[in-house]
Amino acid sequence: MARPVRKTQVNEVPLSEVKDDLSRYLREAEQRPVVITRHGKPAGVLIGFESEDDWFDFRLENDPRFLVRVERARASLRAGRGVPLEEV
Repeated sequence: MARPVRKTQVNEVPLSEVKDDLSRYLREAEQRPVVITRHGKPAGVLIGFESEDDWFDFRLENDPRFLVRVERARASLRAGRGVPLEEV
C-alpha cells in the first residue's frame, strides 16, 4: 500500500510560541515539519505522525541497526554479490 508523500514545506516558529500552544503545533506537524527557533535560529524540528505506520517508518529509518544492514546490503551489491530483481 503506497503512503501519501509528506509535504516538504516547513513552518518556522519561535520556541516561546510552541511552549504556549504545543497541541496546536503537534497537529500542524502531522501535515508538515515545524522548525522551532531560538533567538531567530533553528534549534529543532517537530515532526508529527498521522498514523502508527508513520511512527514505525520513522523509527525504522533512524534505527542504527537497520542502517548498518542497509549499508552492508549495498556493499554486497557493489561487490557483485546479490540476485537481480528479475530472478526473484
